[in-house]
Amino acid sequence: MGEIRNFRSGNQNEPPPHGGMPRRLAAIIVGDIASYSRLMQADEEGTHVRVKRIERDLIEPSIVEHHGSLVKTTGDGFIAIFDSPVEAVRCSIVIQQNLIGRNASIPKDSRIEYRIGVNLGDVIVEPDDVYGDGVNIATRIEGIAEPGQVYISGAIYEQIKHKVVCGYESLGDRKVKNITDPVRVYRVLPDADAVGRTRGRRENTLIFLLGITLLVIATGVLWYLLAQTGRVGEQVATPTAAPAASPIPQPSPREAATQTPQPSPSVASAPASPTPAPSPPAAAPLREPEMIAIRGGSFAMGSNDDPTERPVHQVTVKPFSIGKYPVTVQEWNECAAAKACGFTAIGKDGAPITNVSWADAQQYAAFLVQTTKKPYRLPSEAEWEYAARGGTSTKYWWGDKPQQGMAGCKDCGDAVAEQPAKVGSFKPNPFGLYDMGGGVDQWVEDCWHKTYQGAPNDGSAWSGGDCSSHVLRSGSWKNDLRYVRPSNRDGYDTNVRYPTHGFRVALSP
Repeated sequence: MGEIRNFRSGNQNEPPPHGGMPRRLAAIIVGDIASYSRLMQADEEGTHVRVKRIERDLIEPSIVEHHGSLVKTTGDGFIAIFDSPVEAVRCSIVIQQNLIGRNASIPKDSRIEYRIGVNLGDVIVEPDDVYGDGVNIATRIEGIAEPGQVYISGAIYEQIKHKVVCGYESLGDRKVKNITDPVRVYRVLPDADAVGRTRGRRENTLIFLLGITLLVIATGVLWYLLAQTGRVGEQVATPTAAPAASPIPQPSPREAATQTPQPSPSVASAPASPTPAPSPPAAAPLREPEMIAIRGGSFAMGSNDDPTERPVHQVTVKPFSIGKYPVTVQEWNECAAAKACGFTAIGKDGAPITNVSWADAQQYAAFLVQTTKKPYRLPSEAEWEYAARGGTSTKYWWGDKPQQGMAGCKDCGDAVAEQPAKVGSFKPNPFGLYDMGGGVDQWVEDCWHKTYQGAPNDGSAWSGGDCSSHVLRSGSWKNDLRYVRPSNRDGYDTNVRYPTHGFRVALSP
């Protein structure tokens, strides 16, 4: 979307309108498909169908989920408006990471990849359009973005830099077409390890500069020593009177008693026996998640509160064990240190791990299996709900009405935090399990199905159907109270990370 197509403000000769049209400060997303003309030339009908499917299944729902409004689609792109810069950037990250999963099995030259630019600025809003410099700058930032990337303006960066779980790479001030002042631009690095990679590049640069500095210093020292050696040679060549020998200082009786006797120069010294090298320190033992044994039994799974939770059906669950808490940052980073998990997490050790995909959770479970030889895995959806209910059949495990101190969510009684609370900060359910509602969304083993029609009744994971998405349970600290219900369920793309997603593990007997 290199040029502004239908924005009135794109016509620099047209005077700005006046009157009743509202002007507001808003976050604007502008997205555009890279190489759209080439894709259309290669397969016009197929490309059009794929683009419309992406708009319908991904872009429009993501905008709504993040409390934005789709202003319009433009054939090869879209424009959206948000009240919150944080939600605008999160929406952009979700779209781009989702597309990575969708494109994984598609040849590179056939992939639909978006460039996305995000800006915070003053705009004029009409019923079917939005325009002004706020939109123009977003469009220009999108125009310099790389395919699959999210670029943001400095105005957006200042609003979100401590609020969105990701890294940022400054691209400096950019002069963009038809905008008087240069625009500060940042690339968003959505992976949890992106911050480390960005820091790593800076650290490598500093190391390189330090190395150059040390080399210059070493060269100067060498030159000085060579010069001094030449002067000493000159002094040796000139005969001078030998100075009187200085008396050799004798040690005191106490010093003599503590000194190690030295062999006489006339006696050949026997070679000393080699001192054995110290053994390397033993690796710290693996911190296995604390597990709670569940006896198993039958229960009514689902509810009539939401279509995805129907029909209510009887399920019998076999005995199993499940994590007392969600997996923590410290536990995850032990896997990362062993090079078995894909990134090193940031955050406090006791906080739940976040920003993980279903595939990431599977990596951690596989790491536990490899290191402990125990059959760790993700719980099935039925096992998770059975454990979350704790033997109850009420709306929440503690009853039918909200209560403070029971869960971490945005309307559970406390102020909304930017990060989830430490695991175990709220009361446990009757099975002794913590954070089985609120805290972090938790991946389970099952593929996503829109209803329970045809679901297994033996407590096993439901693996049939479209496994490009998997089930999430619990709701997060960012969700409202209805997500805390044990029956609440949702689905999300298998390979896409998101800042509120975590997990806990299960263990077969």
